[in-house]
Amino acid sequence: MNWLYLILAGLLEVVWAIGLKRTEGFTKLGPSLLTIGAMVSSFYLLSIAMRTLPLGTAYGVWVGIGAVGAAIAGMVLFKEPVTVLRVVSVVLVVAGIVGLKVSSA
Repeated sequence: MNWLYLILAGLLEVVWAIGLKRTEGFTKLGPSLLTIGAMVSSFYLLSIAMRTLPLGTAYGVWVGIGAVGAAIAGMVLFKEPVTVLRVVSVVLVVAGIVGLKVSSA
């Protein structure tokens, strides 16, 4: 169950990263409230997952999901460049996430 909490926390990190871009420096109320809510929820779920998962694994997976999700969101939603190096880098981060999961079985 803690892995599910961790994955949800990572997905919420992606939500707040996208939201943060749309707050325009916290000058827009709606996106700001969504971003803050996603941040709090993400941290809360991460803290629950860390009750039993190792610190390095939980934090690494959480950050990795957020980094991969934000990179993909940037390319899809914000028309950031899609280059071979960026795609390979995202794949490497995913490999790291899988490695952390497998090593903490």
